[in-house]
Amino acid sequence: MGVVEEHLMKVTSKGQVTIPADIRNLLGIEPGGEVIFRVADGKVEILPPSMTLDEVYKSVPPINRPEDFEELRRIALDEHSEKVLEEMKGQ
Repeated sequence: MGVVEEHLMKVTSKGQVTIPADIRNLLGIEPGGEVIFRVADGKVEILPPSMTLDEVYKSVPPINRPEDFEELRRIALDEHSEKVLEEMKGQ
């Protein structure tokens, strides 16, 4: 088993606990950040949040800039039309 660390922290009257700096650094938690408390089998884990949609929005640039939304709409309509025709043929 790896090295085990324990940190004894006081709980305030509001139920707050300071997360030690080394644990915040390990989890990549910044001031104002969020954590997840996962409870399973009587144990509590503190985890960094999963990536959110806001964090990954625009993280992958489109292949073509600027995007031609009319062309994308036409392609989507064509594909949908083809799918509907195939379904009608199968009936």
